[in-house]
Amino acid sequence: MTTPDDFGSSTASEQDDVPVAPSPDDAAVPAEPAVPAEPADAEQDEVRERALRAGLREYELDDEDIALLGTGDLDLDEGGAPEVLPVLAIVGRPNVGKSTLVNRILGRREAVVEDVPGVTRDRVSYPGEWAGRRFTLVDTGGWEVDVAGIDARVAEQAEVAIELADAVVFVVDATVGATSTDEDVVRLLRKSKKPVVLCANKVDGPRAEADAAALWNLGLGEPYPVSALHGRGTGDLLDAAMDALPTESAHGVPLPQGPRRVALVGRPNVGKSSLLNKVAGSERVVVHETAGTTRDPVDELVMLKGVPWWFVDTAGIRRRVHQTKGADFYASLRTQAAIEKAEVAVVLLDASSTLTEQDTRVITQVVDSGRALVLAYNKWDLMDDDRRQYLEREIERDLVQVQWARRVNISAKTGWHAERLVPALETALESWDTRIPTGRLNAFLGELVAAHPHPLRGGKQPRILFATQASTRPPRFVIFATGFLEAGYRRFIERRLRETFGFEGSPISISVRVREKRKR
Repeated sequence: MTTPDDFGSSTASEQDDVPVAPSPDDAAVPAEPAVPAEPADAEQDEVRERALRAGLREYELDDEDIALLGTGDLDLDEGGAPEVLPVLAIVGRPNVGKSTLVNRILGRREAVVEDVPGVTRDRVSYPGEWAGRRFTLVDTGGWEVDVAGIDARVAEQAEVAIELADAVVFVVDATVGATSTDEDVVRLLRKSKKPVVLCANKVDGPRAEADAAALWNLGLGEPYPVSALHGRGTGDLLDAAMDALPTESAHGVPLPQGPRRVALVGRPNVGKSSLLNKVAGSERVVVHETAGTTRDPVDELVMLKGVPWWFVDTAGIRRRVHQTKGADFYASLRTQAAIEKAEVAVVLLDASSTLTEQDTRVITQVVDSGRALVLAYNKWDLMDDDRRQYLEREIERDLVQVQWARRVNISAKTGWHAERLVPALETALESWDTRIPTGRLNAFLGELVAAHPHPLRGGKQPRILFATQASTRPPRFVIFATGFLEAGYRRFIERRLRETFGFEGSPISISVRVREKRKR
């Protein structure tokens, strides 16, 4: 148990005993936290860090604590050349179970599944692994011949997926047998000259294996009987796919320094698609006055001031997602997935109308996802003087929790001030990637605790023993202490972290691990 000696009081003499407090020599020099540390100060920070680490040996630490402390100032720069993974595409006509098979291979529910044709429309990539081999798994929409409208665009995306794949899994519904559409897909696959593994899906038991054997007639070799829904036979299918998949990809070559991903999110009809069209310089997505025009996330590579960005237009987040159904429900799921895949989210707000509960819910969704955040007040050209005054009051009242986010006033329709998104995005991402050296972090906390110690509760005062930044994207800090730090004090530390180190446009997380002294 923690002894009374583990706690201090608010007196000056006991404050000097706080492990992260500066030494008397340090206290003689006024701290300038906003200025980068000089070499001599950096050396002092390192000495303090080593001393604090040594002091932690007197406390009970678990394996996770030791692993966290062992990372030290780990280089978290993820900007190196990523591994190039071979690409495995899942193709077939509509409603044969492609997305169900994708979920089975991934071992989790990633792709949206419904027992109606046409749920999947886009090419969606997922990282997969089997038998120690890593690869990129691509889910596609159903391929059909001689279709028009959106079905034709879905078929085109499936053809692109085949062209950019290193190997293909062709899924056929064994209970229906080979249809004329399946035969058309076979001709398409032969023309591509890609390795093909034939999957006879919906074989739920031994009796249905005869249906799978009939698919030998397609001329693609052995059909592998599979039940994607129950997992039957998927291991043999994946073994065959790994044999067909080359070790080096001829198509999955990403950029060493890939463009940053920006998700455009907001409630319906707030101007997300109009903004994408404006920054892309073309009518990339459909824009209509009817709310909810966009359903599937649309990716577009956009050049802004000579720098490439991936912009992702998403469906509007509605008031009650759990009460939606059909296409709107799946659109909301895709929007959440787009936020998770993005690095920074631009939340569009309608400046000409009152801030709604939907707006604050969208912002909360982005912050909870740990993504960098930029607030774009759209339709600024429709504002009048009275509305401007009310808007400032709304921001102070409803957005007090995200005062750290960058704000940009734009007009997506006319393109007014759209170029101001670039510095806002760059600042938010820089903060999202920021790492504070452990020595500098503990020096900062030492000065902070010395000036503003944790309040006494029940005659006890928790001491901060050590702190480290566990990760970036978003920045996450872990504080080791002798007692629980109240939420108000953690918010105080977060506010001072932002004042000292910036973090403008990025959420930050602070967690506390309470550790007791070892029993002697």
